[in-house]
Amino acid sequence: MSYREFRLDFVLTEHELLPGVRFPCFAFNGQVPGPMFRVQENDWIKVVARNRTPEMHTIHWHGVDVIYTMDGVPMVTQDPIHPEETFVYRFQARPHGTRLYHCHWGTPLHMMSALHGAFIIDTPDDPVRAMFPYQRDYVLVLEAFDVNFTRRHMEELLGGMKRVNKLMALRRLSPLTHAFFPNYQAFLQAIEAGWRPPYTRGNAEVTDIKPTFFAINGKSYPATVTTEHLYIRRGENIRVRLINGGVFDHHMHLHGHQFWKVAEDGNPLPQPLRLNTVPVTPGKTVDLIVHGNNPGFWDFHDHKELNTRNNGIYPGGMITMLEYEDLENPPYVPSISVNQ
Repeated sequence: MSYREFRLDFVLTEHELLPGVRFPCFAFNGQVPGPMFRVQENDWIKVVARNRTPEMHTIHWHGVDVIYTMDGVPMVTQDPIHPEETFVYRFQARPHGTRLYHCHWGTPLHMMSALHGAFIIDTPDDPVRAMFPYQRDYVLVLEAFDVNFTRRHMEELLGGMKRVNKLMALRRLSPLTHAFFPNYQAFLQAIEAGWRPPYTRGNAEVTDIKPTFFAINGKSYPATVTTEHLYIRRGENIRVRLINGGVFDHHMHLHGHQFWKVAEDGNPLPQPLRLNTVPVTPGKTVDLIVHGNNPGFWDFHDHKELNTRNNGIYPGGMITMLEYEDLENPPYVPSISVNQ
């Protein structure tokens, strides 16, 4: 058996969403979103995951039918990957379609704060291509970032992990120290003995996550107009794969066109749907086919307009454009606006 081998390093980095906005985050191989996997259905995959942060992590292969010990759920299918440890994931890529991967440890912070990426499983018998022949294939990871929450909790988390790692080195880390228990009965016994769970009143900070920036493939408008542009020509079909890599809802709307929704959660739909706005909820993937029948420059954006702002200023966030490459002598050419 031969494997297609990949390497993913968990690292702590600083990411630029758009000029003037940078924030600390965890990232696969130092990039946001993480590297895109593009494999064939039934390929055997080997992913060497190295933890180069002081925090713990795992990788969940969302929508991929792996064996359970490769599913990446900490304390359910594996122990978390500790600092400077390596875990090797081995599985067969199936079924075909648009999938994703993300960290499953401390999920609200880790997944939202950039540990997510696209996992595309191709097949030569793709029913979408058979129904709508296309050449160009775009992958858009939709993201919501609360940079203030991330900055504050990253600092607190790293401080806490220094203490945990020191206790671990001194062999003084106990289930009570880190809230790990072999079973529910042990958890109840600890409470009866006087231990207080961190979620009880007085032990936990009430945290309200309020995204201040929204992004496509790690960039917020206007940075999206050069990096995440969709290009098309008259008479052409393009495939657009939408992946919600965060924890908030998005409703993507394309101006000037009715598109076909052809797959959901990576699975082809038996009957494509004709739409111009499509919801993409957390963990969902949605595949669209756009047919080039209306030349021009067309907005493609989240119609939940609160998500098309940068720190409360419109326009920004989750906005990009569909542009016809064969449009000659356009009567109006787009410019950039960052405050309306």
